[in-house]
Amino acid sequence: MQLYRVFWVAVMASGVAHAAEDVKNFPSKPARIIVGYAPGGGVDMAARLVGQSLGELWSSTVVIDNRPGAAGGIGTELTVKAAPDGYTMMLCNIATHGITPARIRKLPYDPIADFSFLSMVGGNPNVLMAHASLPARNVPELVAYAKANPGKLSYGSSGLGASPHLSVELLKMMAGINIVHVPYKGAAPALADVMGGQIQLSVGNLPGGPLAAIKSGKVRGLAVTTLKRSSKAPDVPTVAESGVPGYEVNGWYGICSPKLPRALEVKINADLLKALASNTLKQRLDDQGIDVQSSTPEQLVAHVRAEIAKWTKVVKEAKLESNE
Repeated sequence: MQLYRVFWVAVMASGVAHAAEDVKNFPSKPARIIVGYAPGGGVDMAARLVGQSLGELWSSTVVIDNRPGAAGGIGTELTVKAAPDGYTMMLCNIATHGITPARIRKLPYDPIADFSFLSMVGGNPNVLMAHASLPARNVPELVAYAKANPGKLSYGSSGLGASPHLSVELLKMMAGINIVHVPYKGAAPALADVMGGQIQLSVGNLPGGPLAAIKSGKVRGLAVTTLKRSSKAPDVPTVAESGVPGYEVNGWYGICSPKLPRALEVKINADLLKALASNTLKQRLDDQGIDVQSSTPEQLVAHVRAEIAKWTKVVKEAKLESNE
C-alpha cells in the first residue's frame, strides 16, 4: 500500500509539473475561437476583434471558426468536445449559455460544469422598433394600445429562442400584454418587413441595420433593452425608464472553453483582461456598439447562472420549453 501511495504521489506530481510547463509555454501553436453563427453578425465581429487582440498579445494566430446552426448549439457542442488545452475557445453569449439552457430540457452537455468561463467581453442592447403607421410613439403608448387590442399586434425577430424574441416575451410578461411573434430566418428580413409595414413591430440587436434604420427615420425606435441608454442612440429611452421598472436584457458576450485546468484558466483570463484593457480593442468594440466589460471566471459563472434562472422563468411563462 505504501509503495502504491508513493507511486500515485509521483504520478500526480508529474502531472502537475507537466500542466505547469504547459501553462508556462502557452500558447505554443495557433488557437481558435468558435463562433456558433455565420460571419458578419455581432457575435462574429466580437470574436474577430478579441481574437485579433489576443493574437497580437500572444504573437501567435487566433483563428475564427464559424460553425452556424441551432441558435449557436452546433458551435457549443463542438467546443465542449474539444481538447481542454486552451487552444479551443468559444464566443459564448446570451443565447448559447442563457436562453438555450433554459429552453432545451435535454442538452448533451452541462452548460456550466463542462465549461471554463474565461472572461466577459461586453454587451449591447436590443432595440424595439415600430413602423411609422403604428399609433404608439413610446412604450407606455404601446402597452396601452396592446391592451386595448390584444393579439392584434405582431412583432418580428431573428428567430425562435434568440434574444430578440425573448426580449419581447419578457416585456409581454412584465407588462401583461399579448403581441404575436413572427419568427424570421434572421434579423435582416424582420427589419425589412417592419420598414415595409408588413409587421408593426420588430426587435433586433441595435448595432448595424436597426441603428441605421432608426437614424434614417425608416422605423421608430421605441426603446432599448439595457438598463442604460446606448451612446449610439442616446435619444432612444430604455424599457425600464418607460414604465416597466426592472426590465433588462443585455446581449452579453463572453469567452469560454472546455473545462480547463485551473492554472490555464487563470493564465488565459489574465491575458484576456490585458487585451480588453487596451484602448485599441475598447475603441474597436465600441465602434460595433459593444460596451466592454471584462470579468473574472467566477463573475462570469455567476452571471451565467443568473441568466439561466432568469430565462427559465420567461420560457415557462411563454411555454417555449423543448425536449429537442
